[in-house]
Amino acid sequence: MLITDLKTGGVPLHVYRLATSLDPHEFDLQVACLSPPGEVAAMLNDAGIETFACGARTPWDARALWRLARVIRGQRPDLVHAFLFHANTAACLIGPLVGVAPGRIITEIQTVEIDRPWHLAVGGLSSRLCRYVVGNSPAVVDHLQRAGHVPAARLKLIVGGVDPDRFADAIPVDRGSLDVPDDAFLLLWVGRLDPVKGLDELIDAVALLNDSRIRLVLAGEGPYESTTRRRVADAGLTDRARFLGRRGDVPNLLASADMFVFPSRTEGLPNALLEAMAAERPIVTTDVAGCRDLIADGQTGLLVPPRQPAQLADAIRRLIDDADLAARLGRAAKLHVTDRYSFAATVAKYAMLYRQTVDG
Repeated sequence: MLITDLKTGGVPLHVYRLATSLDPHEFDLQVACLSPPGEVAAMLNDAGIETFACGARTPWDARALWRLARVIRGQRPDLVHAFLFHANTAACLIGPLVGVAPGRIITEIQTVEIDRPWHLAVGGLSSRLCRYVVGNSPAVVDHLQRAGHVPAARLKLIVGGVDPDRFADAIPVDRGSLDVPDDAFLLLWVGRLDPVKGLDELIDAVALLNDSRIRLVLAGEGPYESTTRRRVADAGLTDRARFLGRRGDVPNLLASADMFVFPSRTEGLPNALLEAMAAERPIVTTDVAGCRDLIADGQTGLLVPPRQPAQLADAIRRLIDDADLAARLGRAAKLHVTDRYSFAATVAKYAMLYRQTVDG
């Protein structure tokens, strides 16, 4: 498996869960990243999975590509499965040069790309140099075919999944440890701190609510953290917002939350949303690709338009004021994700794809 980086984030954690769930008696795997090693590399190593970091300092560090070529040539893998744009491109270009036939290369995209259209153009071209392109939601697959011009015959849909048992008996985090009063209304967001996640709109919505009972708790880290902190301060919410950083106890945080709010501007099939559904939390999210693949408005959560903090605030207020509706949406979300998004089924589909690719 090859990925752009192994820092904490949705796709690296997906790679971790997949790599540690495949049957080790059938699949002997290594995980490489183009960048220096990150936190998820340490997690993989602790799980007994070999990792290799190419140490790229820039997106097109030629030395990193040379290191990648050397490690692939040394391992002589039967199959290369790449994740994310830069790793996908590197796999398609480097793999055939060092003995991996294009028919043994799989690439994967896990978001509907709207900010960098040139990614789609390059990805559409490089898709001709691999066997399959995997999308993790119907919206992603449709976008890759329609906007990325990836041939339909090369596209495969494998939706993400979640293990509901991780959330069934999760013990709530002591709110005192979060500096959140027991009688506060806890709004939780989990993810990578990045502009595309709609954090600006979330902060503006909380400011519009102007409710001293509300506490906004942000779990995650990323390049947008300093900007987000300034935004919180400028909105006068310093005493009502908590930055937790990277956490390994998301099920427990979800069990402590009164609501999960996820106002992304675009997604693929967000694992954070799957987990919130499995935890039976009432959810407010945006009506964008990926999120609307999971949430039906008024049935399993509330959908609002992206980049609209006033409408986001109205939806949050609606669930604060209507506890019965919030509980009903949470129950329906849990039932939906349990019935349709089993991670065990996801792993089985990847294993079948690997066999199909190697067997020709």
